Amino acid sequence: MSTQPELVIRGAHSSPYSRKMRAVLRYRHIPHQWVVRGMKGDDMPDGAVPVIPVIGWCNDDGSYRDVMVDSSPQITKLEAEYAGRSIVPVDPATALLDFVLEDFADEWVSKAMYHYRWANEEDTEKSGRLLPLDASLRLPDDRAAAAHDFIIQRQVARRALVGSTDANANAIERSYERTLDALQAHLADQTFLFGDRPGRADFAMFGQLTPLVWWDPTPTAVAVDRAPRAIMWVQWLDDLSWWAVEDEEGGWLDIEDVVATTRTLFEEAGRTYAPFMIANHEAIAAGADEVFCEMEGAAFRQAPFSYQGKCLDWIRAEYAALTDTDRRRVATFLDGTGCELLVS
Repeated sequence: MSTQPELVIRGAHSSPYSRKMRAVLRYRHIPHQWVVRGMKGDDMPDGAVPVIPVIGWCNDDGSYRDVMVDSSPQITKLEAEYAGRSIVPVDPATALLDFVLEDFADEWVSKAMYHYRWANEEDTEKSGRLLPLDASLRLPDDRAAAAHDFIIQRQVARRALVGSTDANANAIERSYERTLDALQAHLADQTFLFGDRPGRADFAMFGQLTPLVWWDPTPTAVAVDRAPRAIMWVQWLDDLSWWAVEDEEGGWLDIEDVVATTRTLFEEAGRTYAPFMIANHEAIAAGADEVFCEMEGAAFRQAPFSYQGKCLDWIRAEYAALTDTDRRRVATFLDGTGCELLVS
């Protein structure tokens, strides 16, 4: 009898998106094999682009019939192929909110993750020492030292590409603090963002918060002070295979019942993520070489990022696919948050 798993996920312990997708597979009880990129057992072909995580669908002989990158489309494909323990709310209007908040975590909270790690010497030095060992504990000391220097130089040089500049630091850091404050308040009464079970956004937030609240010294200290509940919530989300789902259709909130503390996260997204996504989309359309928007009373600038342009297109496509009634319900919820711009 073959012991070949149906799915293999190639990732890295230090990768927020790898942790996001491993947590999704664990919660959904989808049999899989976790393989650390570059280590023994990693025989998976590369995906369309050389990023992680990669999920491979296996044949009985161990070959791969399909490989896929990009966590959001991976979730969508898994939802189509595997029944049970879904992470998509049953109310289509709530599902749209969940999709937006997933993108907020993936494309904006990720800026805080990158910024804190590579803008502060203590955080940078820690990652420079540990990341080379992520794929091999047996890496010789001389090669680890060389990798330390290479990783730091490469990642610090890329800061501006993701918006982590000295000029943007205040906007990114204040947004991180407010996101923590919102989660601290939310988790006092709620376990997840859209009901009594986790959605896409919960796992996306978990992925980005893992290094922020458990790895990098500076943002971890901020989180200990402002959001101890969020720190422990991240521990929970890593493996929710034990979380009971008694009713496959139950446990979700209709959009009219989404709690005020979740709306606070949309208000934060509306102050930061939404204006950036709109400005980025406009810059791409205009062929501009710079994204510009107002944030925290100052200019926020970075280079355009084509993938984030696609993310906004996907949100708008999901919104357009709703019924007229559900679009009105979403518009009513988003009105006044700043996120209404995403679907207008």
